[in-house]
Amino acid sequence: MTLTGRKSFLSRICMTFAAFLMLSMMTGFNAFAASTDYIATWDEYKNSGSPSATWNDVANAMDSVFEAADALYQNGDADGAFKAVNAGYYGYYETTGFERVAMGYIAGSRKTEVELQFSSAKAVTKNNGSTDELWEELNKLSQMIHEDANKLDGVGSTGESGLSRDGDSSDNAEKNADVSADTENSENTDNSEVTPSANAVSVGGGGGGWVTFMACFGIILREGLEAILVVGAIIAYLVKSGNKDKLKYVYVGCILAIGASFLCAWLLDLLKLANSANQEVIEGITALIAVAVLFYVSNWMISKAESEAWTKYIDDQVKVSAETGSVFTLGFTAFLAVFREGAEVILFFQPLLNDDKSMVWGGFGVGCAVLAVVFVLIRFFSVKLSIRPFFLGTSILMFVMSISFLGSGIKELIEGDVITMTSPAWLSNLIPTNNVMDVLGLYPCYQTLIPQLILILITVMIFVFQSRKTKNRKEAGILAIVFGGLGIDKFYLGKYGMGLICAVFCWSFIPAFVGIANGIHYLTETDEEFDEELKPKPKKSKSSESKEPAKAKK
Repeated sequence: MTLTGRKSFLSRICMTFAAFLMLSMMTGFNAFAASTDYIATWDEYKNSGSPSATWNDVANAMDSVFEAADALYQNGDADGAFKAVNAGYYGYYETTGFERVAMGYIAGSRKTEVELQFSSAKAVTKNNGSTDELWEELNKLSQMIHEDANKLDGVGSTGESGLSRDGDSSDNAEKNADVSADTENSENTDNSEVTPSANAVSVGGGGGGWVTFMACFGIILREGLEAILVVGAIIAYLVKSGNKDKLKYVYVGCILAIGASFLCAWLLDLLKLANSANQEVIEGITALIAVAVLFYVSNWMISKAESEAWTKYIDDQVKVSAETGSVFTLGFTAFLAVFREGAEVILFFQPLLNDDKSMVWGGFGVGCAVLAVVFVLIRFFSVKLSIRPFFLGTSILMFVMSISFLGSGIKELIEGDVITMTSPAWLSNLIPTNNVMDVLGLYPCYQTLIPQLILILITVMIFVFQSRKTKNRKEAGILAIVFGGLGIDKFYLGKYGMGLICAVFCWSFIPAFVGIANGIHYLTETDEEFDEELKPKPKKSKSSESKEPAKAKK
C-alpha cells in the first residue's frame, strides 16, 4: 500500500471513529433526555392515550415522574428533581383525588402519612442530600402509593415500590400486583393489567354503596369534630355566664364561615389554586390565625377559673358594658374554627359526588347528626358543672385545639413549600402516624413539634402564674429578661394579648430585646410604681358616655 493510500485509509478510520463517537454521544444524550422527561399532570397523561382506568395506572404514572426526579437529581439538577416530585403530588396525587379517596376509604391518617413522605423526598433535594437518600425516599413513597392503589382497586392489601433506575420496572410491577388469594383477581401479576374487583373505588370518584357512605361519614365527622368542639365550648360559656342574648353572634359567625367556605372553595377552583401549593398556604395561614385566637381565649378563660375571679368579672360586666369586644373575639373564634374545616370538606367531597349521590348525602347527614349529638352533650352537660371545673375544662379543650391547629397549620405550610421539613428516623419511630396523632396535630418533624413544645411551655408557666394572688416586681423583671422573647412576663402580668403577640413574633428576636428592656425597668422601679402600672385603667360604661353629651348640651 502506498503512502497516499495509507493516509487515505487512516483518515477513513478516523472519520468512522469520529462518526461512531458522535452517534454514541447523541444516543447517550437521547437516552438520558428520555429518562428525565416526564408528563407533569394526570390530564396530560390521560390525553397521551396511556392506561388510566385503575388506581394502579395512576401509581404507574407517578412512578415515571419519580424516576425522572431521580435521574434529574443524579444529573445535579436539584431544582428540577424538586419540581418533578411536586408534579407527582399536585399533578397526580391531588388532582386524581388519590389523596381524598385514600383518606375516605383507607384511613384519615393515610393522607397525612403520604403527604409527609412527599415532603421528605422534597427535603432531600432542598438540603442537598445524596442521590441514594432521594432514591430511598422515592421508593418508600412509591411503595405507599402502590399499596393504596391495590387497596382501592380491591386487589390486595400490600404493595411494593415500582421504581427502577434502569428504566425496566417489570420486576417491581409484578410485586405491586399483590393480589389476595380470596379475590377474583388473584391471577393478576402486572399492574398494567389489573382488573378492579367489584368493590373497587373508581378513579376520580367514589366506590360502591356503603363504601361511599362510610367515606363521606368519616370525612365530615373527622373534619367537623374539631369545629364543633370549639363552637360548643363557646356557646356553653355564653350560657354559663348569663349571656344567652349574645349567642346570635356565634351563630352568625358559624353561618358566615359556612358561606365563606363555599366561596373559598369556588375561588380556589376558579383561580386554579385548588390542589396547589397556594391552597396549602392559605389553609396553613388560616390555621395559625385560629391558633392565636384559640390560645388567647384559652388563657382568658383559665384566668376566670377561680370563683372569686369569676364573681368579680361578672360584676365588672354589669358595671361596664365591655362585652362587645369579648363577644366579637368568641364569634371570630367560632368563624375560624368552622371556616378552617369547611373549605377542605367541600374539596374532599367533590370527587365523591361522581358516585351514588344518595350514599354521599346519607353519609354526610349521619355525620352531621353525630356532630349534633356531640354539640348537645357539650351544650347541656357542661353548663351543669361548677365554675372552676367548667372553665378549666373549657380552657384545656381550647388549648388542645390550639396545639392541634398549630401542628396542622405548619404541616400545610410544609406541603406548600414555605417550610422545609426535617424528620429524622428516630422521631418517626417515636411518633407514629395514625388517626389520633393526626387529630392532635402531632407529626414526626421538628418544624411542628418545636413550636408546639414552646406553646406547651408557655401554657404550663401561665398555669403556675394563675395560682399567684399577687404579682412580684422582681419575678416580673427576671421573667422579662430570661423569657421575654416568648412573652412570658406579659402572661405573668395578665396581659394576654401582648404576650400572644410576643410569642407569635419570637422568631424575630424583637420581643427578646423588648423583654430585656422591660426587665431592667421592672427591677429598677419601686414597688409602688410597679403596683401603679398594674392597676387597670378605668373604663367608661356606655350609659355614662351617652349622658356626657347630654350634660354638655345643658
